[in-house]
Amino acid sequence: MNATSSEEAPGRIVLLTTSHRVAPGLLSWPAWQALHAADRVLCADGAHPQLPYLREAGTAVDEASPTAEELVALCAGGHTVVVVATGEGEPALTDGLARLAGSGRVQMPELELLPASYDLPGARLLDLVQVMDRIRVECPFSSQQTHKGLAKYSIEEVYELVEAIEEGDRDELREELGDVLLQVIFHSRIAEDDPDAPFSVDDVAAGIVAKLIRRHPHVFGDETASTPEEVREHWLRTKAAEKQRSSVTEGVPLTQPGLALAAKLASRVRTAGLDVPLPPTEGIGYDLLALAIHAESKGVDPEAALRAAARAYRDAIRRTESENGESAAADD
Repeated sequence: MNATSSEEAPGRIVLLTTSHRVAPGLLSWPAWQALHAADRVLCADGAHPQLPYLREAGTAVDEASPTAEELVALCAGGHTVVVVATGEGEPALTDGLARLAGSGRVQMPELELLPASYDLPGARLLDLVQVMDRIRVECPFSSQQTHKGLAKYSIEEVYELVEAIEEGDRDELREELGDVLLQVIFHSRIAEDDPDAPFSVDDVAAGIVAKLIRRHPHVFGDETASTPEEVREHWLRTKAAEKQRSSVTEGVPLTQPGLALAAKLASRVRTAGLDVPLPPTEGIGYDLLALAIHAESKGVDPEAALRAAARAYRDAIRRTESENGESAAADD
């Protein structure tokens, strides 16, 4: 049996992909090995952010955009050619190679897709920050928005998120989480433009990271906690030390829905061990207050319970409409 000569060897093509979310030059060891061993290194984009770092490391990179046929020809004789992919991933080249391989007309080189850098968890958040920054600068609507102007949308998005959770719709849940995240990023970007007290999304993230570490001494410190109750004790103790509040009612937003507000106040009273009698006043509002406090004492979220009952009532309305063959007019 005759061995294939070096002149006949088809060679090797390595398509090197990188993530723009990782700092240029931070490549995997297999990527550096492939680059150093290559006979040619090509890149169609002369402004590719990796090129200065590759050249600094002693790798010669030619700015070229060969066709599939030209690239196969470069590999003839057993040569290895590394193609540093652009942000689009070289779809025209890969499609051309696939067509050439399918034709059976030529002996194809070995093809390898080699990721040189990978996205870390959360890396796509960088894309969101960049997109939001551009929208804030270039969009006539977004560039004029303020914290107050967006407040109503923030509330709406949270309600829609809660609805997705309660409905159990996973696709809706993912979408609504994105909409809530957008509100955080949008408000953070608006805050950057404040002339007196600017802050950025990095400041927001740093603040919540520091808070989470402080309030989880059983995870990041020397404390121990083996039950959810012990974790809650740690949380409340560190929170009390941070806030130094003079009343358990401080920090309770009065703009939240009435049942949720009543339940939150009841939770604060119960946690503090206070004995606070209900106001000796009659009326529907005070009846609802008593029901909300009772629900909270039983571990029931009165707001969620009422929403569930309202949904059941909505379904009953629709069944009645269907049975009667009519549609009720909206009374907005």
